[in-house]
Amino acid sequence: MKRLTAILVFAFALSAAEVPSGAIATGPGVWRYTDPQGKTWIYRRTPFGVAHYQDSPPPPPAPMPGARAFEDGNFIRFERPGPFGTYRWRTRKSELDEGEKAVWAGEQQRTPAAQD
Repeated sequence: MKRLTAILVFAFALSAAEVPSGAIATGPGVWRYTDPQGKTWIYRRTPFGVAHYQDSPPPPPAPMPGARAFEDGNFIRFERPGPFGTYRWRTRKSELDEGEKAVWAGEQQRTPAAQD
């Protein structure tokens, strides 16, 4: 009985949230709102009502320990040890993400180009 009561109270708390009038729709059933204190909130429609949570910046890219990078024409070839063997992938130089850029920059510092 106590669990049922707790579930009902939780469901009621979720359904009690309403989307503020100044919120901007960012997708189907999702709104972004900045309150007077400057905090940004995300409102999302769920099966139990509207839930809201504070917006936070995206996490930094995960480091890739042990990753190596090799130049391969217009691509950079990456290798990283994993639990099931070595992971290998290629990415165009113009399409590197932040983690790949960090690995490539570290590799360039480790093995400078041959000087004439």
